[in-house]
Amino acid sequence: MGPEDVFYARSGDVAIAYQVAGDGPVDVVFVRGFAGDILSIWEQPLLVRFIEGLGEFARVVVVDKRGTGLSDRVREVPTLETRMDDLRAVLDDLGTESAVLWTAQEGARLAALFAATHPERAAGLVLFDPTAKGRRSDDYPWALSEAEWRARLQEIRQGWGRTAFLDACLAEWSPGQRDDPDFRAWFLAHMRRGLSPGSALAFFRMMMDSDVSDVLPVVRVPTVVLASPAQRGPAGYFAERIPGASLVELPGLQSIYHWVDAAANEIALRETRRLCARIGGEDTVERVLSTVLFTDLVGSTERAASIGDRAWADLLTHHHALVRRQFDRFGGRELDNAGDGFLAAFDGPARALMCARAITEATEEIGVPVRTGVHTGECERIGSKLGGIAVHIGARVAAAADPGEVLASSTVKDLVAGSGLEFRDRGEHELKGVPGAWRLYALA
Repeated sequence: MGPEDVFYARSGDVAIAYQVAGDGPVDVVFVRGFAGDILSIWEQPLLVRFIEGLGEFARVVVVDKRGTGLSDRVREVPTLETRMDDLRAVLDDLGTESAVLWTAQEGARLAALFAATHPERAAGLVLFDPTAKGRRSDDYPWALSEAEWRARLQEIRQGWGRTAFLDACLAEWSPGQRDDPDFRAWFLAHMRRGLSPGSALAFFRMMMDSDVSDVLPVVRVPTVVLASPAQRGPAGYFAERIPGASLVELPGLQSIYHWVDAAANEIALRETRRLCARIGGEDTVERVLSTVLFTDLVGSTERAASIGDRAWADLLTHHHALVRRQFDRFGGRELDNAGDGFLAAFDGPARALMCARAITEATEEIGVPVRTGVHTGECERIGSKLGGIAVHIGARVAAAADPGEVLASSTVKDLVAGSGLEFRDRGEHELKGVPGAWRLYALA
């Protein structure tokens, strides 16, 4: 079995490259966890063995992420949200309703976000050595510390793509292949073609800042987490937080690449085959990850009293038109309008934040300041509406905002790493009716 032609899905103005191999009844979309290019797959016999194994029971779709391989290079750093859009564009181009997503390491953050946001399009997940976040914390001791990240970024800045950097990479990522001349030559070419030095640095910075730990409990699709012995901790963290996920260890594996070891490769194929065999059913999706945006006019009662009913009605009509124009511009779906405020839903938090900023600027120009709150969480679909605690949290975040301020929860901030959006820490807040303290951030 070999690859078909290279295809390109259009995601906005960006071309996303993909190839198709095999013709099984289930689509498996294989996204390299780190980065790479689809052509390098067919130059590495061990990786070909894995793809051919998948092709025995699935149609395999191999994708180059935006900014890597044969996909378009881009000036801005691709965020998880943007790459989620790219995956959806590939599925649309294929004409497939849903697929199993197969990825590894940092790629698991993209898969989890996609499955939580678009569960009807993710039939299942297979995740090898997944990581939930980049920075070390009390509950996540496996990530790099601030000092370690500084050293890592400096190494990448100075060495990416150079032969001298190769030994350090293989010593950490695949020590068993460090002295194999064929593997070394392949890996160096794969590194150079997968990411340019600048793109590599930007990618690692995004990987350092992103965090999907709050998203994991919202993933409701069948999930298998494969763990090498060295990554049992972070893989277990991931699996424990996804309802119903199974954790399968790959004993003896000493590499971040499961396909370099015959036994690990066989287990990975077996577990993927089992998951694909149980995919099916027509369950109605009732819960979904969504970003909610609330706006609230400041001092509306006082303003109406000061200018009179007729003038206030005209001003309110203008305000509503401005807000709805921004919803259309950024892909927001209006859910409710309480007269002096709006509730809208977005597929991604970055678009919601940019919409909130645009609304704030537009309404200030007509002298009608608003408070705006943005939160991402699990929502319940109720017909065309959304409900659940995440909606209540979004409303409370908006209520805590100052006039003209866009306030966001920490979940939102963590998910837009790499977007270029900047925040000011507004400290911890008690949100009325919501348990615990919530750290909020103002969009700068």
